[in-house]
Amino acid sequence: MTLQDSFILAWRTVKSNKLRTGITVAIIAFGIMALIGIITAISAMNQSLKENFSFMGANAFSIRYKEMNARIMGGGGRNQQEFSKEKKGQKEKKSNLDKPIRLEESVYFKDNYGFNRAQVSVYRRGNGNNELRYKNYKTNPQVSMWGGDENYLGVNGYQLDLGRNLNNVDLQSGRNVCLIGSNVATKLFPNNPEKSIDKVILVGGKPYRVIGLLKSKGSSAMMRQDDVIVTSLKNIRQYQNISSSYQIGVMVNNVTELEPAIGESMEQMRKARRLIPSESDNFIIDKSDKFADIFIGLLAGISGAAGAIGLITLIGAAIGLMNIMLVAVNERTREVGLIKAIGGKRKDVRRQFLFESILISILGAIFGIILGVLVGNIFSIVLKTGFIVPWLWVGIGIAICSLVGLVAGIYPAMKAAALNPIDALRYE
Repeated sequence: MTLQDSFILAWRTVKSNKLRTGITVAIIAFGIMALIGIITAISAMNQSLKENFSFMGANAFSIRYKEMNARIMGGGGRNQQEFSKEKKGQKEKKSNLDKPIRLEESVYFKDNYGFNRAQVSVYRRGNGNNELRYKNYKTNPQVSMWGGDENYLGVNGYQLDLGRNLNNVDLQSGRNVCLIGSNVATKLFPNNPEKSIDKVILVGGKPYRVIGLLKSKGSSAMMRQDDVIVTSLKNIRQYQNISSSYQIGVMVNNVTELEPAIGESMEQMRKARRLIPSESDNFIIDKSDKFADIFIGLLAGISGAAGAIGLITLIGAAIGLMNIMLVAVNERTREVGLIKAIGGKRKDVRRQFLFESILISILGAIFGIILGVLVGNIFSIVLKTGFIVPWLWVGIGIAICSLVGLVAGIYPAMKAAALNPIDALRYE
């Protein structure tokens, strides 16, 4: 019996036992679907995070107070690695370590940082749940408010669509003027967002004149970069629930200057914070993709859990497949005896049962991969990323299922091959 004959016989047997095959395929498919589905969803999240957390350019970085870097999505939980570093730093505390960045320190840095005509911006975060109104229109209570200077837009990757930027009079007087994101303009001026310029809107009941409309940066469920209102540093100080610390953004001329600029900024910031050589840094320098890396690291744990879920399911499927193949051996004992009686060898019988087991497993893998990719890409639709197929895991899934089929089929195949042809022909 040739290899092709064994394969054809195995395929015919698999097709003839539709119910048994269907149940086993379904068990395997659900295991692979759980694995591929979660991996696909995580890939969509990773892509969305990389796209949306790169709110600054590739040639920009920010300087933050350490405590702000230890919080995820505005919550109170800390990244364990940063928490450990902070604890270590507390042992070295001597003067003003672990204090928020003050305005005087930020201004000192901006005035004295002279790396190759780099742009420096000082800004401060306000409330992130503002509701803005204009006549009968209002936004959702999710608009973030920032106080910045004349360089805030450039350093943070924003561009003006219409109107003007903050000028010296705005910065010195702290008057109620603002720039609004494209989503805000669309909500408040649905018919013609361009007419928002020079209109007076209400921010928490306070009137603000719109002086500029920002170009869209793109928003998603992860980041709402167009739900933003920007005013001056002096103006935002009138609010109660604002950040206790100022932040500093730096944008160099090109990516190749980024690392030297970061090195010089650390030296200049230590001077601004009046740190002596024995004191550790009490500030964090973040590149544009830093937060995305933190989130992706957290999602890696979910990937491990997905693998564990899929593995447990596949172990159960392998046990079920082995039992089904053992039942098939008992049911087809006379068939095995007939094959041996007409000249079939042990390897032919063994090969046929192994092919059956592997075919059932691969069918489960195919259906599971298709369902997993479709289910996982629901997240792609929600997060507005492209259609994602985790090809590496598709290959891994097929390899795992083939291995499952092989392992589950070895014992039944060996048992069938060891049958005595005379006893098998007399089996009832």
